[in-house]
Amino acid sequence: APCIVFIDEIDTIGKSRDSGRFGGNDEREQTLNQLLAEMDGFDPTKGIILLAATNRPEVLDKALLRPGRFDRRIIIDRPNLAGRLATLQVHTRNIKLAEDVNLEKIAQATAGCVGADLANLVNEAALRAVRKGRKAVNQEDLLVSFELVIAGTEKKGSVLTEFEKKLVAYHEVGHAMVAYKQKNTEPVQKITIVPHTQGALGYTLLMPEEDKTELRTRDELMAKIAVSMGGRAAEEVVMNTMTNGASQDIQEATGVARNMVAMFGMSDQFGMMALASRRSQYLDGGYSMTCAQETYAAADRETIKILRQCHEEAKQILRENRELLDKIAAYLLKKETITGQEMMAIIEGRDPETVDNYGASKSSQPAFRPSVPETIEAPA
Repeated sequence: APCIVFIDEIDTIGKSRDSGRFGGNDEREQTLNQLLAEMDGFDPTKGIILLAATNRPEVLDKALLRPGRFDRRIIIDRPNLAGRLATLQVHTRNIKLAEDVNLEKIAQATAGCVGADLANLVNEAALRAVRKGRKAVNQEDLLVSFELVIAGTEKKGSVLTEFEKKLVAYHEVGHAMVAYKQKNTEPVQKITIVPHTQGALGYTLLMPEEDKTELRTRDELMAKIAVSMGGRAAEEVVMNTMTNGASQDIQEATGVARNMVAMFGMSDQFGMMALASRRSQYLDGGYSMTCAQETYAAADRETIKILRQCHEEAKQILRENRELLDKIAAYLLKKETITGQEMMAIIEGRDPETVDNYGASKSSQPAFRPSVPETIEAPA
């Protein structure tokens, strides 16, 4: 003393000593008992501070969490805008930045990212600057590396047929149109049909204009499901077909709808009844159903009802705006990557070429296009 003792991942030795579970672990329990005895014996005047970290607080032994042992619990959440800006400033301290770098814009774009994501983003931007033969990281490097963190790298060698490109273009514009035409959605930042390792054959990037809390209204959740359904709806309305490209969208939409029924009390049939309980809040956020089999089946039917309603809504929006859908898809097929501003220009009848193309590539080299294999970049 005086000192600070820090125990990381305390759940490895601090798991609950519940005798009801099969197969105890004597050694771990002895370690925990010793730890509890030592913590109880600290003299409050000596100045020993004990810190511990875990992302599984629900499995910790109750004795560890009593006052006198660990007195205070601090939950570290995802950083807000100010937190992300400060984190970016920390990670860019030892990196040369060009004059056009605006970390505030990067902090705004990275809503929902945690510190590790931001560190990865800065690292990728530095690698890209070196690959391009520059001495400093510019704004474009940071924006491109942000996409790399969320959607993976571009698949350099994949060549799509004309039919596949058209399908993907309509699928992505379907998402964007449904997002634009609804009230409670985030604005479209970017649409691309360049294949990415995690974004499959293309993706639509929606970005919140300001930091939102985790609080969501029923209308916002329904709008989110409808946006997820927009891709499949566009395939059905325009091409009269269905593809497996919507599998990720369907999983996301089903997850939101199931949460609405089981956790948020937003269904007509069950109202304010919780049908599930959280398992591990800070890891996967998963839950297990705690209701009878008949109720479980009824909850499934209620989930299907919400999904069908949103799917029909998405199809209706696209049928009503078919002309705009065709215009934006044609422009996307020509450019392969367009920004939200360019999409807004087409909707408002302006020339999309005149838009300040914030975030799009401004390099003089011919841009890589999967449909033109001659311009394939050499691998890094």
